[in-house]
Amino acid sequence: MTTQISPAVQLAETPASVTPHTQKARRTHRFGAPKIVINTVAILVFLCSVFPVYWMVNMSFTPSNQIISRNPSFFPFEFTMKNYVTAWTREAAPGQTDFPHALGSSIIVAIAVVIVCALIAFLASIAIARFAFRGRYVFIVSVLVVQMVPGEAMMFTIYNMIDDWRLMNTLIGLFIVHLASVVPFTIWTLRGFVAGVPADLEEAAQIDGCTKAQAFWKVTFPLLAPGLVSTGIFAFIQSWNEFTMALLLMKGYNLTLPPWLNSFQSATEATNWGAVMAGSTLIALPVVIFFLFVQGRMTGGLVSGAVKG
Repeated sequence: MTTQISPAVQLAETPASVTPHTQKARRTHRFGAPKIVINTVAILVFLCSVFPVYWMVNMSFTPSNQIISRNPSFFPFEFTMKNYVTAWTREAAPGQTDFPHALGSSIIVAIAVVIVCALIAFLASIAIARFAFRGRYVFIVSVLVVQMVPGEAMMFTIYNMIDDWRLMNTLIGLFIVHLASVVPFTIWTLRGFVAGVPADLEEAAQIDGCTKAQAFWKVTFPLLAPGLVSTGIFAFIQSWNEFTMALLLMKGYNLTLPPWLNSFQSATEATNWGAVMAGSTLIALPVVIFFLFVQGRMTGGLVSGAVKG
């Protein structure tokens, strides 16, 4: 026969010093110290990551005679916009482009890469994630192998190919090179998003009366929208910041922003570091604006897909 102990007896047998508040204090004391250390390390890493960006912006508003001072200021007390005017209006070098034209070239190439890359990667990721066809795994492995090869290892091959196609120093040639460099990773990333969406959702929508196309666009596509936005951000940043191939293939009036900044920095013996920092800030600003613009779409697409599913 089992004897049951009432809650009152259990409470009476519990030591008076062990209360819920004491137990909570013990848990806090046990895990509090490691949490403080982790938070401190995270803050230090964040500050080390942000400080170069802050210093770039700080120097862009600082007069040139104070930038080379032995005691630099952590805040531009003598605020000036002269560096931005110089970076915007001065040519990178005699016979080369200025910032507005380089900005236009970078925008054209980057946006074209994002649009075409998203279309190609979207169709390819659906094909390899939803359809079983001969050579499927070979294609997936090929995508990974191509992504592992650094672009610098194929510089001369790419140069000869673009030259044979008569596309040297053209935005179309640079667009092809940038597109080829970002498509493999984009396909691999989107494949994970497509594989993570159950095909049962489309089957349920078809049972409710939707056609196969309607089920895909109304149910599956909204769930894939965050993946498209994420890969679009990657493609934009890769094309926008690409330097080596742009320097190799472009010159003169058709320079994009990274090689323009290199020419702008080395055009004179006495480098105007204030103008260089202003140019660097102007180059980074469109990426920040693009990310802030699409961030809401990423979250909105995720919520919309979840509701419809």
